[in-house]
Amino acid sequence: MTINLFADGPTLNQLNELDNEKIKGYTFNPSLFSKIGAKDYIGFSKEIINLCGEKPVSLEVISDDEKGMIYQAEVLNSLGKNVYVKIPICFTNGKSTKPVIDNLIKKNIKLNITAIFLLNQIEEIIELVKDTETILSVFIGRIYDAGIDGYKIMSEINKFVHNNSKCKTLWASTRMAYDIVKAENSNTDIITVSVENIKKMEKFGYNLNQFSVDTVKQFYNDAKSSGFNI
Repeated sequence: MTINLFADGPTLNQLNELDNEKIKGYTFNPSLFSKIGAKDYIGFSKEIINLCGEKPVSLEVISDDEKGMIYQAEVLNSLGKNVYVKIPICFTNGKSTKPVIDNLIKKNIKLNITAIFLLNQIEEIIELVKDTETILSVFIGRIYDAGIDGYKIMSEINKFVHNNSKCKTLWASTRMAYDIVKAENSNTDIITVSVENIKKMEKFGYNLNQFSVDTVKQFYNDAKSSGFNI
């Protein structure tokens, strides 16, 4: 595969255990930080950066106002040359964060624009980011959750972004290992994947007849260990 695989929210232990050749970058956000037990946002970010070497690491701002986002982006950016600051595509009131993006691009801060759902959101900011390698994270998993064909939307976005900029597209909110195949086929540059789904990639190409037998054995062993009787 040519798509770049980014690990989404690994713990510190998992960072040491992951296949270093396979993983091309890492992404985090406040929700993931809480889930993996972080207490000090900046301190934990520094630990992560230290373990990730020179590979890109996306770290997200917490603020919901223009001034706060810009300040926090500058702080996160100062932690390492490999940091991509995650800026949501809009504020919680729905207003575009375009002024924030404009300000940070002018300061040469590497960005990962997150929570994108629609092509027109990208069209609104493309003139600002077109000459940069800004990452554009499209939440395909959540688009599927809305009952909409995320593959179709991502294919359209990829075509537009690749024809009009140097930016990188990212398939976000991955739901299953097969999303990696779909992302590759849609010409996406990057996909973020949980450690659980990265491990499932070991089954790619596995014989389905044997997989069926393995599954029956698993169910049988689970039933035996349960102690149930019929």
